[in-house]
Amino acid sequence: MAIETFSPTIRRREMDAVLTCMVEEKLGPGELNARLIQQVKESFGVSGAFAVRSPAIALKYALRALALENGASVMISALAPAWQYSAVTEAGFTCIILDVSADTGLVTAEIVEKGMREGGRALVLHETLGQLPDFQSLLELNVPIIEDISQSAGGTEGGKKAGTFGIFSILGLEERDMLTAGGGAVLMGPQSRNWSVLHKLAEAALSTDLLPDINAALAYVQLKESGRNEQIRKEMYEMYLRALMQGRHKTFSAAAEDAVCAVYSFPVVLSGSFKDVKQYAQKKDITIQPAYENAVVSVFNNLCGDCREADSLYLRCALFPLYPRLGSAKAQKIAKVLATLP
Repeated sequence: MAIETFSPTIRRREMDAVLTCMVEEKLGPGELNARLIQQVKESFGVSGAFAVRSPAIALKYALRALALENGASVMISALAPAWQYSAVTEAGFTCIILDVSADTGLVTAEIVEKGMREGGRALVLHETLGQLPDFQSLLELNVPIIEDISQSAGGTEGGKKAGTFGIFSILGLEERDMLTAGGGAVLMGPQSRNWSVLHKLAEAALSTDLLPDINAALAYVQLKESGRNEQIRKEMYEMYLRALMQGRHKTFSAAAEDAVCAVYSFPVVLSGSFKDVKQYAQKKDITIQPAYENAVVSVFNNLCGDCREADSLYLRCALFPLYPRLGSAKAQKIAKVLATLP
């Protein structure tokens, strides 16, 4: 049986929480939604948060809270998920799509500064594949930042947690996010002065925008278990990295010396053909996928202009299976393949 690239980490404890919710017939937004919010506040050390049905809804609330003028330009990465472009434009703003660094797959201060000269008024910072940017240089630009930590939750820089650097932060809970509830997101206000603005919008939010308890139950347990899952991911990552270093391909490096990036899958920037590597992995019963198949550069490639590095990474970056349920035997098998990639 082939080893799939992704598999949601849902254990018996998570399923028990969902089943209890169903038995008690508490499916809509309620007590478990509130319990999830409290856990988020404790885990990330933020002033406030509220849980909604999708990351796109979360981004629209965050943009409203920034109080930008209608039609203002919002900067996003070419390697960010395509839903960000749709959410920004549906909210009445225009998008400036930014290129990335080849070393990290993230925007840099220089790239963002260029976007600001083109009229960018705010930055949606997607911390793609668990990577963290050089936050200090970005903060010095004094541009409002909305962090998307859907793939970087658990990462730190200078001891400070991802999700606490921006004015607002989005923690996605979709199927392939670091934490999953089968769908949804949590929108956070790290500092009290910014949360007070967001809090007013949260209180007036429609019930159809809020995360149902049945999803919140799953997310709550996943967040409680995130420390253990993170440790398993890190152990696999170290094994994979040692194996990869034996060949000619590479993975990403951290943008800052004091950054501890989150482990989200295992990205490999290929020196050769994706097709050849995919076929080689398939012969070993390992499924790999393009790292950015649902990114802006993939879905809206005609809008990306001169995003050469993003376009190159889109064609050359592959994800290898790495998730807590994988088990040591399968992880060792993948490591052996990584060491011998064509």
